[in-house]
Amino acid sequence: MDRDSRQTRWEQRTEVPLSVASLIFLGAYAVHVLAPGLPGVWHDVCLTLTMATWGLFVLDYGVRWRLSGRRLGFVRAHWLDTLVVALPLLRPLRIVRLYEVVQRRHGEPRLSLHARVITYAGLSTVLLGFAGALAVYQHERGAPGATIRTFGDSVWWACSTLATVGYGDVTPVTPVGRLIAVGLMACGLALLGAVTGSFSSWLIQVFSREEDERPPGR
Repeated sequence: MDRDSRQTRWEQRTEVPLSVASLIFLGAYAVHVLAPGLPGVWHDVCLTLTMATWGLFVLDYGVRWRLSGRRLGFVRAHWLDTLVVALPLLRPLRIVRLYEVVQRRHGEPRLSLHARVITYAGLSTVLLGFAGALAVYQHERGAPGATIRTFGDSVWWACSTLATVGYGDVTPVTPVGRLIAVGLMACGLALLGAVTGSFSSWLIQVFSREEDERPPGR
């Protein structure tokens, strides 16, 4: 069996488990951040779950890197997976792949290309916004001069940042918070561009189809 076949089989077998692991990571991280009053043992459980999911992603990345035999070429071709391993904040994006697996369960996507782009971008925006709000809230609460004091403030900030509006009424003041802000700004621009481009392409196709179907002379 060649390398590509083995890598494909591995990816097919691990797609759903890793997507479920992403959900577990997001849930454990949310409990750890939003429920500081829980007994210490529950925070230890949440920390264990987040570290375990990180270990699963590292293992999966290492196996696929070894099966590919491409070394640096694999890293460049799978840049999103590389970021997911390096930055836990992006791990929930694996859930989007689970949605794609469900869409393809009958062999072909159930949605058109444009609808899939808009749906995946929407899912990615919600997941990134929630994870970013959690991370910023964790680092900003209690910081000297912080304007993000509640999780509601953090969610409002994440929404305005991803939408590239940036009202400026609440802003991160810690280095980690500002680094997360830069990442969310870049992701917001990319996702907004994907949705706008796909929607514009769909409109052009609709109008072109109407022109083609119009009787001659009209």
